[in-house]
Amino acid sequence: MLALFSDDFVQSLKKHATLKSTVRKKVDMILTDSFGLGEPLKGNFRGYYSASVKINFLIIYLYCAVCRQRGDDVIVRCHDCSRCVHKTIKFVQLGPHDQAYGKR
Repeated sequence: MLALFSDDFVQSLKKHATLKSTVRKKVDMILTDSFGLGEPLKGNFRGYYSASVKINFLIIYLYCAVCRQRGDDVIVRCHDCSRCVHKTIKFVQLGPHDQAYGKR
């Protein structure tokens, strides 16, 4: 599994450095079992998944294989979609619930 991290995700991780080890564990868990941990999102976030790091603090990510299989790539429109291998997970956002959903 290939993991890609957006600039926003990396910046947010720097901002919330006290959670770095917790986030790292959650990222590893997502890479191991992307469906078991993540909750598929709807509406404007169709194609994305969210996973809680702690109460009201979450990771938003995208699994390329599922996105393409479900046809969500037409909605999501990643700028690098054609260059990503099928088994790529893109970690898009990290942060408190309201902030993470507001930045997409």
